[in-house]
Amino acid sequence: MMANGNVLCICVGSEAGAAMAEVRAVTAEAGNGLVGDRYYGGNGSFNRGKPGKRQVTLMNAMFFEGSSFAFLDSRRNIITTGVELMDLIGKEFQVGEAVFRGVKYCDPCARPSRLVGIEQSFRDAFFDRGGLVAEIVRGGIIQIGDTVIPPRKDY
Repeated sequence: MMANGNVLCICVGSEAGAAMAEVRAVTAEAGNGLVGDRYYGGNGSFNRGKPGKRQVTLMNAMFFEGSSFAFLDSRRNIITTGVELMDLIGKEFQVGEAVFRGVKYCDPCARPSRLVGIEQSFRDAFFDRGGLVAEIVRGGIIQIGDTVIPPRKDY
């Protein structure tokens, strides 16, 4: 059985390349993304003109230790602790009121380093630790401190 985790930080960016902002709560809309984020409606760098293609990104907080990057610098939407995100690929899981499905590993790229002006390479700092791309199956409110509930197996 996988352990529950928690939401430590929620970040949204209003448009591709815009600075990310930390919010205390956000509305997740099924099939679209997080209201107020660039991926909502297909306005992000990785889903431009393709609404619903890339909806939400999650990343584990422990990977930031020893790097030059803060949570906002990663350009990921939800920073978690206590749950192995890679175990959620292909599975449904709950975050706050919303239900997600893990889609794929989120490759780290050079974009965060360029956008925030950090010399350390984001791609190198987070090699093999880039996080998870997920889609929203059922919408709802997500807040800082909410529980991340992975799927349960009944034996």
